Amino acid sequence: MRALIAALSAAALFFALPATAAAQTLIRDTEIEQMLREYTNPLLVAAGLDPNDVGLYIIGDQEINAFVTGGQNIFVNTGTIMESETPLQIKGVLAHEAGHISGAHLARMSEAAQGAMVPMFVSIGLGLLAAMAGEGGAASALIASGPQFGALNFYTHTRAQESAADQAALQYMTATGQSGEGLVEFFERFRYQEVFTPARRYRYFLTHPLSSERIAALRAGVDRSPYHDAAVPPEDQAQLERIQAKIFGFMARPGQVFARYPESDTSLPARYARAVAYYQDARLDRARAEIESLIAEEPENPFFYELYGQMLFESGHADEAISYHQRSVDLLPTAPLLRVNLAMAMVAVEDPQYLEAARDHLRVALDIEADNAFAWYNLSLIHERMGNTALAQLAIAEQAYATGNRMRAFQFATRAMQDLEPGTTPRFRAAELIAVAQPSEEEMRDLQRQQRQQQREQQRREQGY
Repeated sequence: MRALIAALSAAALFFALPATAAAQTLIRDTEIEQMLREYTNPLLVAAGLDPNDVGLYIIGDQEINAFVTGGQNIFVNTGTIMESETPLQIKGVLAHEAGHISGAHLARMSEAAQGAMVPMFVSIGLGLLAAMAGEGGAASALIASGPQFGALNFYTHTRAQESAADQAALQYMTATGQSGEGLVEFFERFRYQEVFTPARRYRYFLTHPLSSERIAALRAGVDRSPYHDAAVPPEDQAQLERIQAKIFGFMARPGQVFARYPESDTSLPARYARAVAYYQDARLDRARAEIESLIAEEPENPFFYELYGQMLFESGHADEAISYHQRSVDLLPTAPLLRVNLAMAMVAVEDPQYLEAARDHLRVALDIEADNAFAWYNLSLIHERMGNTALAQLAIAEQAYATGNRMRAFQFATRAMQDLEPGTTPRFRAAELIAVAQPSEEEMRDLQRQQRQQQREQQRREQGY
């Protein structure tokens, strides 16, 4: 989402590029994450997995794709959400990926395939860390890297694994009282992919090849389920349609949004998409009108207030944005990104009266999501403004550790340690970071060389060289 890139508003924390860039980017958005978690968690439980142990990440890419990486991490493209006609189709795909995790399919690959995956894992991992640190552009470059994503071809699942994941998916859908029809529908819609060359296929169907036998086996399994004709609740379908409208509003050009959702369409999804498009098109008055109509219709929806606050914040009205972000937090106090949003707006107005409240919101957010590097960064700014440099340094150390930068975490934790009061929780935490981020002897030598080089350069500048 364009404006989210520019100001990195935590409202949706949509780490994305302009729609014209057509790049792959990691996305943080509470509303979308909440929907996908509602879909996925029951399936993970049915698979014998702990939902808290399974990472679920969204990639801002219009191409259809979903995949599992090392450990227990599921990645889903926004294109998969957009191309799904019913919630059951997305759930079927997610259940299939859960089947790969439960079956430990990645761990059973050949050594050659595992070696080929290393660049992919490194790229995705670095991209994720960059996104969490607020570096949307860096995340995009890392994740969109062609060679790394080309590695997906190397870990195409075997037919046996695909069949096992299919049957596992049907089992999970049945265990949760849902029909597996969606997975069959999804595959049937794209079975034409099999006639394309690998270069023209969606990545999903490179790693999950289709076949008539596979679809037939799925169909037979669905027909045996007691829930094969279970209907989708209307509210679930409505939720999917509004999420699709929101994604399209942010990722498509405004002209495309207005063509798909013309003014004559007064449905909630259409107004949601147009509100975003008007905002991206710098037509704030029109955006206000659309979002206010949504709030009037659903005054208890935290995500409408979140979007309104984001619009105002990124349009230079941080003071006005505070009340809308506050309302979103009041309605959904357990959402860490909403609290980060509110804290950012409070910090932006540069009024000291907001600093303590902003600090408290960030602390709550970090209690829920301890590795949110962006929240740690903002907390460091607040501590510095409040005159507590040691706590600011500790927050920077936490941010560095969350993004995998052990050396930086060690350096700032060491600095913080010098001024933190003995026997306090912050000092204990600084000691922990120093211990876990302790660099190797070689890394320490490199650091010392860098420090000496910096000192020499500083001396040259002071002497006028």
